[in-house]
Amino acid sequence: MTSPRKKTPAAAPSSKSTVKSPRHNHPPALDHEHIVLVLQGGGALGAYQAGVFEALAKIPSEPNWVAGVSIGSINAALIVGNEPHRRVARLQEFWELVTSRSNMVAPMFGQQWSTLHQMGASMAASFGVPGFYKPRVPPPMFQPEGTDAAISYYDTTPLRETLERLIDFDLINSGRVRLSLGAVNVRTGNSEYFDNTKQIIGPDHVMASGALPPAFAPIMIDGEPYWDGGIVSNTPLQYVLDNRGLKKTMAVQVDLFSARGAMPLNMGSVLSRQKDIQYSSRTRMGTDKAAELQRSKQAVQRLIAKLPASMHNDPEVKHLMGATRTAHLDIVHLIYRQDRYELESKDYEFSRPTMQAHWEAGLRDMQRTLDHPDWLQMASENDGVTVYDLAHTHCSDKE
Repeated sequence: MTSPRKKTPAAAPSSKSTVKSPRHNHPPALDHEHIVLVLQGGGALGAYQAGVFEALAKIPSEPNWVAGVSIGSINAALIVGNEPHRRVARLQEFWELVTSRSNMVAPMFGQQWSTLHQMGASMAASFGVPGFYKPRVPPPMFQPEGTDAAISYYDTTPLRETLERLIDFDLINSGRVRLSLGAVNVRTGNSEYFDNTKQIIGPDHVMASGALPPAFAPIMIDGEPYWDGGIVSNTPLQYVLDNRGLKKTMAVQVDLFSARGAMPLNMGSVLSRQKDIQYSSRTRMGTDKAAELQRSKQAVQRLIAKLPASMHNDPEVKHLMGATRTAHLDIVHLIYRQDRYELESKDYEFSRPTMQAHWEAGLRDMQRTLDHPDWLQMASENDGVTVYDLAHTHCSDKE
């Protein structure tokens, strides 16, 4: 099956060249014990993650752990819930389904993209998204209080049917690849993760991770209501860092909102920029926290090394020695860079040309990363943290 990007020659207005295969004919095998794909939430922007995975699937070392929030959880379940040779095709099937109502011709000129974005978002808001959600009729104000229909604008029954058709949940629960899905408990406000190493995962867990209010109703799991995990934290990176143990880890972190951006010029760009900052803030916090914790552990280890050998059997010293052991962490960071014509509705603009442009951008950025001469070559010799943004030629060693 061909990828969505090949069906329409037009791409995003900012994309002026076709994607080329990486120069790495034989990418180096990774020696990381954990290879984790970390997928942020971001609605319609999630096609970017599908493009990233298409490129990533071509290297020998496949992820053995996929963690997601919101749309990232849907992509994650599509990946883990299918055999390797079917994963890209299943992602394509999902993204072509949800954009089938707005299968418009891609614009030839830049300004026309703004019109397309407006039309795509309006159609999704008014008529719903095929295979994903449909408007509630009558609307919530006319529904019985306390029902799902009274506390959400859209019905996600179509999504359940899509997940059941495209995902093998028995395969997910076999544990061959770890799957972690972030959600928030409506009653407690606490972030929680559904993890196939700890529980049986079904369609409800995927839907709970993407149940963003007030658009969608909470999903009941074990008697508790859950909303979209992005309400608390839009990236599962911290969960991965807290649960990786003492194992060398590479996390491919795919973000859909950029922390950096231009000064807004109008109200639409204000709303768009607000979303970027709101949904990207925890990403930098997570990597900075990981680097600082790693430095602190190394400092304690150096201090212990200076103690007399007679103290090494002291229970408190032995506890510190165990608690401060470290393993190297590589974070390969890919961030979707918004096109200049995209609007504040970018996360619910489900038109086919826009989806193809997002997919193409993800594929291009991941292939640039794989093709970069510094691909996993600049890691610290010690057990530190190295963050790569090779698609945009930036790498920082945080020790």
